[in-house]
Amino acid sequence: MSAVSETHDNHHHDHAGHGYGDNSKLYIHIFRDDLGSKVGMWLFLFTEVLLFGGLFFLYFGYRVADPQAFHDAALNLDVMLGAVNTIVLLTSSLTMVLAIVAIQRDSVKLSLFYLAVTIACALTFLVNKYFEWSAKIHHGIYPGSDHVAEMPQGEISFFGLYYLMTGLHTFHVIVGAIIIAVCMVFIVKKHINKDKYIILENSGLYWHLVDLIWIFLFPLFYLLH
Repeated sequence: MSAVSETHDNHHHDHAGHGYGDNSKLYIHIFRDDLGSKVGMWLFLFTEVLLFGGLFFLYFGYRVADPQAFHDAALNLDVMLGAVNTIVLLTSSLTMVLAIVAIQRDSVKLSLFYLAVTIACALTFLVNKYFEWSAKIHHGIYPGSDHVAEMPQGEISFFGLYYLMTGLHTFHVIVGAIIIAVCMVFIVKKHINKDKYIILENSGLYWHLVDLIWIFLFPLFYLLH
């Protein structure tokens, strides 16, 4: 019994010496699991692939059912504007990679610059998309409009999918831009640095997925004709 009591007392004094007393400091060790964070991000991206993959299958089903209507409807889209947005997003993917490389080399200002360029590309994409949708809506080409209601069923399906899929993608662009802006704040506050940049890497993975989805959307909708 004496041995047990002695062990208990030593354990009590050990706790008191590690921050449980009134005059002691409490030290907390935070475990960092970079591999787990990256695996979690890949699992999340997989769910995004499933989401857009289902929409792509839906698109192909309607297109096979009425290819001529899809061809005719695609003539209403601005190929040049779609191509510009493609170049913009590809550029943003490059600057995102350069931002990660810069932070790995402890070039904080350069990393912030590349992230700012990435956000600028995202905003350019959104502005172009705004003007594109505004023009379509001005001409009465949007789901539920009287003009679209008079179109063949295949064209109605085309524009329904166009607004759904490009709209969902645009939402992801907005979310991605916000995430990148948060990363910039974290870099300024040194929460992201050359020794701890997994958040920036995961943000880059998300942004590359956004760009990849557009690479599929552009030819499916804009290059049909």
